[in-house]
Amino acid sequence: MMIATLALIGLFVAMYLWLFKLGVIGTLSCKIGGCDKVNTSPWAMFLGQPVAFWGVLYYVALFAASFASTMERFVEDRRAPMVLTFLTGWGVAFSAWLTYLELAVIHAVCMYCVISAILVVIMFGLSVAELRAAQRAA
Repeated sequence: MMIATLALIGLFVAMYLWLFKLGVIGTLSCKIGGCDKVNTSPWAMFLGQPVAFWGVLYYVALFAASFASTMERFVEDRRAPMVLTFLTGWGVAFSAWLTYLELAVIHAVCMYCVISAILVVIMFGLSVAELRAAQRAA
């Protein structure tokens, strides 16, 4: 359930950034870093959509998968932790790519992007622990 909770937090972060990209929010409340520079850079788009939009979809999928894994019929199923590990591993790789872009190309760091990356790393660690526990139980 901890992964589901962290996914909800990530969803709120991604939704905030997406609302900014849509123009619903005029300026980002960013006390640390260069959120405006990062979120208005050409790298803030991926496959024709804002990266934040993909973040919203990612966190919704991750929440659904993690919540489903707590359901009685999936508790003993080893596929649930495998799916969570795959999803969070992909999230770590994508966050690493975005962090590289922030540091090496954009030369600015968005605190919301850092929060998202930290959440994904924590969720990856939790999902690996769940996967190992499921493998030991089998």
